[in-house]
Amino acid sequence: MIQPTNEFTVGHGPLINIAQAVIVGQALPERAALELLCLENDRVYDLMYAAFLVKRHFVGEELHRCSIVNAKSGGCGEDCGFCAQSASYETSAETYPLLGVDKILRAAEFAKSHGSTNFGIVTALRAVPKGKMLDQICDAVRELRKRGEILPDASLGTLGKEELQQLKEAGLEVYHHNLETARSYYPKVTTTRDWQDNLNTILWAGEIGLKTCCGGILGMGESIEQRVEFFTQLRDVNPNSVPVNFLVPIPGTPLENEGNITPLECLKAVAVLRLMLPGADIFVAGGRVQRLRQLQPMLFFAGANGMMVGNYLTTPGRTKKDDLELLADLDLISRAEHDQLMKPVPIMAGVPVS
Repeated sequence: MIQPTNEFTVGHGPLINIAQAVIVGQALPERAALELLCLENDRVYDLMYAAFLVKRHFVGEELHRCSIVNAKSGGCGEDCGFCAQSASYETSAETYPLLGVDKILRAAEFAKSHGSTNFGIVTALRAVPKGKMLDQICDAVRELRKRGEILPDASLGTLGKEELQQLKEAGLEVYHHNLETARSYYPKVTTTRDWQDNLNTILWAGEIGLKTCCGGILGMGESIEQRVEFFTQLRDVNPNSVPVNFLVPIPGTPLENEGNITPLECLKAVAVLRLMLPGADIFVAGGRVQRLRQLQPMLFFAGANGMMVGNYLTTPGRTKKDDLELLADLDLISRAEHDQLMKPVPIMAGVPVS
């Protein structure tokens, strides 16, 4: 446990002292993180301003956008309680085998039309096995790297070093694998995989020289204390990027009655995460539409510097038009970029992206 310091006294006044302490290199103590997550709602804006100052100091004003393709959907043998793609549950999620290289490349073109710089190839499997399937994904990665228009990322389950090395040699930029939630809460969410498996995969990816993307889902029934535990464990991993998701309950899954996190709770969580991982790219992904509702623009003032655009795995995102209008109104992109990206792109049959 990090020892408390006077610089991190939450008190009743402005929280500039906390921003200043983080900026000069001090780590936010878990005690202070818990206090900040428990702030009364009338002080959320003080917290957001402190997080905004830290974001501006460490990562600047630049906005990052990424997109994904659900390259292999449904039929997963894991029993993750939040996931529509588990074979353990009856949901409305599509089931189909791995997309061909041509469809993955067309999905990447569509992602580029949203202004995304990174494109993630995602599969519903415990781990993509070495062999034909991994080779096919590597072929897509090589072609994306050759084209040089968007950076190839992947989320292919709990891979070992050998498989990760093959992806790196093919030209993969980032490997994504979530811890999902705090170690202490994970057994309530998934029983077919150990939390340590997730940790090992993301650590191995970093060891072989891949950039890492690691986050999880909030609002799955975890306590506030467990959110702090989760943020501390992410800080220990020190990923390059942290995707923050808010649970969208899927009918038919064990967590279909969870996900009651409020918009202000979401903003508090993003702000505290920025204070705990000041130099990471913090992306807001699944659930921003459903959980933040009219407060979505405030994400960028609460410490986020990126977002996922287009659809997610089994839930819809906002329309391209709405997202681009939001970013242009906030002056996070120029009107010229907005107008360029709003130009029509070809319809791509059989590619599961928005």
